Amino acid sequence: MAIIIGLIITIGSLLGGFVAMGGHVMVIWQPWEYLIIGGSALGTFIIANPLKVVRDTGKASLEAVFGRVPKQRDYLDLLGLLYNLMRELRSKGRNEVEPHIDNPNGSEIFARFPSVLAQPELTQFVCDYVRLMLIGNARPHEIESLMDEELMTMKREKLKPYIALTSVAEALPALGIVAAVLGVIKAMGALDQSPALLGGLIGAALVGTFAGIFLSYGVIGPLGQKIKAVREQQMRLYVIAKQTLLAYMGGALPQIALEHGRKTIALAERPSIDDVEAETVSGGRAANDRIAVQGAA
Repeated sequence: MAIIIGLIITIGSLLGGFVAMGGHVMVIWQPWEYLIIGGSALGTFIIANPLKVVRDTGKASLEAVFGRVPKQRDYLDLLGLLYNLMRELRSKGRNEVEPHIDNPNGSEIFARFPSVLAQPELTQFVCDYVRLMLIGNARPHEIESLMDEELMTMKREKLKPYIALTSVAEALPALGIVAAVLGVIKAMGALDQSPALLGGLIGAALVGTFAGIFLSYGVIGPLGQKIKAVREQQMRLYVIAKQTLLAYMGGALPQIALEHGRKTIALAERPSIDDVEAETVSGGRAANDRIAVQGAA
């Protein structure tokens, strides 16, 4: 939503200022110039990136537009899941814990926290490292090194749409010049026409330069930065899981290990220690609420 509001302000200010200076908005409307720039940008984007990245860029753009970042509820669900798993590891044998890890979709523990289960990559990340903990001979520093490597790889994959759009944004001013040059070539072919017609053709050509620069710095560049911010916030869930599990492996009690994870959350979204305690002691407040609603029905 912030992106839409920002675009309205940007375009409104641009057109409003142009009209206030005495300009005519219809002069800017040069659809063929926009076709040259937009089509060339799209074509170079497809040439430079695998189809997987192209599709992921579309997905990432929607995430950025709708602000699909973790909320406090997501953090609480993850911390609640980790607490329950650590408590199981502490109090039960390997044979009793393994079914939850081998089949999280059929686990009653994971079922209490649907926001985690709805993210297969996050669920797999948690299960993989809990499984390593079950083996029993993995050292914390070795697990930490493995986690860091996986998170680095995951971050590179998630930020590929940002890198791709940044490359397009850098190319757009040059593509705008290409469109402008084509417009000037067209104008040169009409030198024998009236000055009014020739002036219109030159003005239309200059729209290409304007459009390339505006799309680069006013639309595509900011969109890429928004995608980067959203994807980095999504990665925060993995950092929470990492810090919590590593603290537990280092000998911390489950409740103390949760603090290691909670402290990695940005202050604006970080749940209080009381909220986390209530969530973990209740075994998942959201789950209890759903059970109560179902019972009443």
